[in-house]
Amino acid sequence: MTRLSVMLLMAVLASALYLVHVQYESRRLFTELERARNDAHRLEVERDRLQVEKRAQATPLRVEQLARDKLKMQTATPAITQYVGYPNQPQAAAAAAVVAPAAPRGSAR
Repeated sequence: MTRLSVMLLMAVLASALYLVHVQYESRRLFTELERARNDAHRLEVERDRLQVEKRAQATPLRVEQLARDKLKMQTATPAITQYVGYPNQPQAAAAAAVVAPAAPRGSAR
């Protein structure tokens, strides 16, 4: 009987130690999962903030202002526009096409 009691005591101790180990692992994994969720939430908030910032940076008014200030660009006007012909088209024909504007629709020429 004593031998059986000792073996049962050893089995109970082994299962108790295993239970403690499993609970410790469970808590550790839960903590790691919560950390990962917090990181994911933080990254999502930062991504949303960056998306808003990106949209603000790409407004047409801001792009035009940067083009004028930093790149020294200006709006195209007929006075500064140069027309270039196609490679297979003679230069005179290209110039004539640019000089003679197309007739408005509905008018007879």
